[in-house]
Amino acid sequence: MKMIEKAVSFSAVAHDGQYRKGLSLPYFSHPVTVGFYLLEAGASEEVIAAGILHDVVEDTATTYEMVKKEFGQVIADLVIGCSEPDKSLSWEERKTHTINALRRASFPVKQIACADKLHNLTTIKSDYEKEGEQVWVRFNRGKEKQRWYYESVYTSLVANLSDAESSFSLFSKLKNLIDAVFED
Repeated sequence: MKMIEKAVSFSAVAHDGQYRKGLSLPYFSHPVTVGFYLLEAGASEEVIAAGILHDVVEDTATTYEMVKKEFGQVIADLVIGCSEPDKSLSWEERKTHTINALRRASFPVKQIACADKLHNLTTIKSDYEKEGEQVWVRFNRGKEKQRWYYESVYTSLVANLSDAESSFSLFSKLKNLIDAVFED
């Protein structure tokens, strides 16, 4: 548990001053919720800690080497496995990279990515219930591109899993949420 507590503190400092897209909610609420999802689903301590840290390299001044020094190579590699490598690419290029990388990713990376997408989509659903179709305005690519992305991510997450891995509870929760949010 010490590693998880350390990840919470590290992530809180790294994300200080950041906010969720289009909201006044501190960004730090996202990685902590990802960690809670992983904890509830029975993930390992390393996966939970990496889930809490999953955006520090991608979205802050934190480097891979800093994560590696504080948490070790296993956690640093999991964080990198969940990070977009080049933020200068177009949205489509970045998302296509993520979809392709997740198809080949390790099970722990898939667990973290699933929890990440589950929380993002849970937030979208909650906002949709309050705002209706207006919620899609905050996304540069709109509802249909978001549908494509989440459905493609789900397909990649469940690709190449063993029977035991495919029973990880967050996969089915994500599928059900995708169906609920994007139902026609």
